[in-house]
Amino acid sequence: MTTTKSILAVGSIALDSLETVEGNRTEILGGSSTYFGLAVSLFSPVSLVGVVGNDFPQEGWDLFSNKKIDTKNVQVESGKTFQWGGRYSDDYSTRDTLFTDLGVFENFQPSISEEYKKTQFLFLGNIQPDLQLNVANQMDEAKTIVCDTMNLWIDLCPERLWDVIKSVNIFLLNDEEAIQLTQKVNIYDAANQLLDNGPSVVIIKQGKNGALLAYDDVRIHIPVFPVNKLVDPTGAGDSFAGGFIGHLVNHGNNDFIEAVITGSAVASFTVSGFGVDGLLAADMDSIQKRKDIIRASMENFKNV
Repeated sequence: MTTTKSILAVGSIALDSLETVEGNRTEILGGSSTYFGLAVSLFSPVSLVGVVGNDFPQEGWDLFSNKKIDTKNVQVESGKTFQWGGRYSDDYSTRDTLFTDLGVFENFQPSISEEYKKTQFLFLGNIQPDLQLNVANQMDEAKTIVCDTMNLWIDLCPERLWDVIKSVNIFLLNDEEAIQLTQKVNIYDAANQLLDNGPSVVIIKQGKNGALLAYDDVRIHIPVFPVNKLVDPTGAGDSFAGGFIGHLVNHGNNDFIEAVITGSAVASFTVSGFGVDGLLAADMDSIQKRKDIIRASMENFKNV
């Protein structure tokens, strides 16, 4: 577990109930750690940090095992697994939360076993900033810390979130969150402010419009893969992060443009099915084909 290619991820493991124009699903596997873990496991071994209740379905454990995802740091507590329900508008432009039942996640205190504290890559999923800091402070030698967040934490505890931002190498958020957090008028100014506050790389996700990658003097827009049918966007951001980090682990810690292309390709599978179904259809060959298409669209844009 102390190899340079090991990845540790902290976040939620949940059961989601979803309503979209394509149909409904009830209590299917979800959560930021779940999507990230399944995505990054395509590239590298990964260990999850999280908590579930004693109602967590066996098929969830079986899936993690089949994908060789390490769950030794996933606590099992008496009570209910975190559940979330959401409804997407017909054009997927908005999402309403129908219910949130934190269950055992409400009192979650991450605990990292000693053998994992030298893990070199750490992903902090979009959980409470205090929990993110808790995990980051337990890690002895993480050379790359990647952090995601969400608008809830910008609303509730922006100061603590800024503390997290100062302690990470790579920070991810979406365009609305970037504007809300920085109070800037556009994502380029938002990226500049974020870079001035700690991270060396900032990625601002723009949904169907791609992502802005910002580091050093580079500001580059990277498009998404054009999926034939959007089914369920849940977990796309975490899947993106999994593909992004998976590429960095395998190909070097500075290949950011190609890493974002990889993240976009992986996320395109997630949105093509309910829950994790679309992501489970991905393999390295199909990911590479989608990366080639994304890269070609970037070249075409340059030549216009």
